[in-house]
Amino acid sequence: MNPLNITVLHGGPSAEREVSLVSGRAVAEALRGVGHRVSLFDITPDDLSSLDRPDADVVFPVLHGTWGEDGQLQRILEDRGLTYVGSGPEASELAMNKAATKTAFVAAGLPTPGWQVLGEWPGRWDGDFPLVVKPVDEGSSVDLFICRDLEAMRKGVETVCAKHGRCLIEQFIPGRELTVGILEGKSLPPVEIVVSAAHEYYDYQAKYADDGGTRYVVEPDLTRRLRDRMCEIAEGAFEAVGCRDYARIDFRLRPDGRMFLLEVNTIPGFTSHSLLPMAAAASGLDFGALCGRLVELASRRNKRLADAG
Repeated sequence: MNPLNITVLHGGPSAEREVSLVSGRAVAEALRGVGHRVSLFDITPDDLSSLDRPDADVVFPVLHGTWGEDGQLQRILEDRGLTYVGSGPEASELAMNKAATKTAFVAAGLPTPGWQVLGEWPGRWDGDFPLVVKPVDEGSSVDLFICRDLEAMRKGVETVCAKHGRCLIEQFIPGRELTVGILEGKSLPPVEIVVSAAHEYYDYQAKYADDGGTRYVVEPDLTRRLRDRMCEIAEGAFEAVGCRDYARIDFRLRPDGRMFLLEVNTIPGFTSHSLLPMAAAASGLDFGALCGRLVELASRRNKRLADAG
């Protein structure tokens, strides 16, 4: 397509700010590499001046977590009539709220671990262990605890509620961790995440600071039936949340072959460790082509750009 003026937004106020800064730089470099004119801005709720560019054709938000990924920024972009990459405000808000997302999964007949939302430590617990305690609306495994007994659960609930106001209690699913990227509503090849012995699960350090200890297996060892079913469920989750353009869908796969949806990421990472670009590359779409494709999808929603070809 013709070269466009692209505003790439990164940074923001969330706990995932540093990851967003890295992702945004990578996206900006990739878009320049395929011929677009790119301006990169560190945006915050207190400084929206980067949205005032009169010549911007498409905005590419690469923010993770609160404000940038939860629908607030998307609502600002909508109110200003700006064309942007990714899901709209309603889907973004829904996907950031893990409890609401799981409710949408259940309504669509999609499998997800059992859960409960707590605002404080209840004093007792009659459920089974292990279980997962995490914020309702954070990403990158921030403040996530795997609890194997009552005391660990109490500490996890008190910690998360003190910092975030409430927490999600979720059934822990033993087995393998996999993810499926979605582009234009269709699945990319699944990727399995194999963490090193230094990590109990795919936590923040394993995601971004493990220096090669975490392995990523594209097209992992799955039967054709399991692979097809996982991709079918991922596409169903994308639709159930109302996403557009792209997303990443996270799974746990039990040894008996039962799979469970964990969450939907509407702005997954674009770092060297990131899974959506890895899956896209395996399907023949390199990093620059992926970023260019996402800009093209957004530009189609802008009639002026679409008419210009």
